[in-house]
Amino acid sequence: MIKHFKKKQGLLAVLLVSSMTAMAQSYVTYNHDDAKMNQITVQEIGSGGLTPAFYYDVFHRSYQRSAASKNKLSFRSLAGVAAYQQITDAEQVDSALTKRAEIEALNVADRTGGTLDVAWLAEGSKLTAKMQDFQNNINRIVGAGGTFQEKERWTEYYNVYHCAIQATQDAYMPNAQRKKQYLRIYKDVSRQNETLIAYLIQLNSRQKTAELLSATNERTTHKAAFATQAHNRWREAAWKAVSHNDE
Repeated sequence: MIKHFKKKQGLLAVLLVSSMTAMAQSYVTYNHDDAKMNQITVQEIGSGGLTPAFYYDVFHRSYQRSAASKNKLSFRSLAGVAAYQQITDAEQVDSALTKRAEIEALNVADRTGGTLDVAWLAEGSKLTAKMQDFQNNINRIVGAGGTFQEKERWTEYYNVYHCAIQATQDAYMPNAQRKKQYLRIYKDVSRQNETLIAYLIQLNSRQKTAELLSATNERTTHKAAFATQAHNRWREAAWKAVSHNDE
């Protein structure tokens, strides 16, 4: 019984404290200044009037005249409209940047070649074959009568074109431009190879001419023996003719 009574007392004390707190809060909330409330209302939404009017007419006349048109609500509305326009612009910019990023990703893949060099697949075999022909003709220089210095000079040409091919394969460029570079290298190699072939022909002709001249100088002629044999045949023919006439 005593415990039940103590519980009721505690509950009443809690209710009493709560009611006192609520009354204190309602008193504080209700106790306000009309002039400040009007000023805040005018500043926020532009409605109402500033009080006391005499004070504002004397000390803040310009503010009182323009306070209703300079309220925060109008600025908030303008800021909201501007922000909405910014959202639209931001979406357009984001969409444009996304599309541009996709295009640039394709361009990067095209320029780097990735794991597949399309231009080399189209022109690589032809260029490789021409480079091999050029290398074979360079190896024929010494055998055709050229010097090792001449072979070294043509080998440097070969190394230049080989380096150009590797640089084109590693370059950051579109496949169309890469193909143009391969074809340009092929054209240059073909022209140099034709020049080398003409030079090899010249060396070969020079060597053959030297061999023919050497063979002519070393050949032994037998003109005297041939003349003696012809004279003997003539004399035998003459004796046979005389013998036949005597008979």
